[in-house]
Amino acid sequence: MWYAYAILCDNGSIYKGHTDNIERRYKEHLNGLGANHTKRYKPKHLIYIKEFSTQSGALIHEKYLKTGSGREMLKVECGLYAD
Repeated sequence: MWYAYAILCDNGSIYKGHTDNIERRYKEHLNGLGANHTKRYKPKHLIYIKEFSTQSGALIHEKYLKTGSGREMLKVECGLYAD
């Protein structure tokens, strides 16, 4: 299985990625072994996970999450809008 995921960072930004092992990858981000963004802005919570049967499906969805409509979807679906 493959996963597209999003992590809320300590500065309020949302990191998006894809992996074949969500538990291992999230631990890498927490331990400073992930992406440069999560080394600089520490992960607070894993806020979104979507499962795919192929790497290409997860990668396509990760790219969508990085678009304007994908970012808006994450904010709504994950309840990140302040009232």
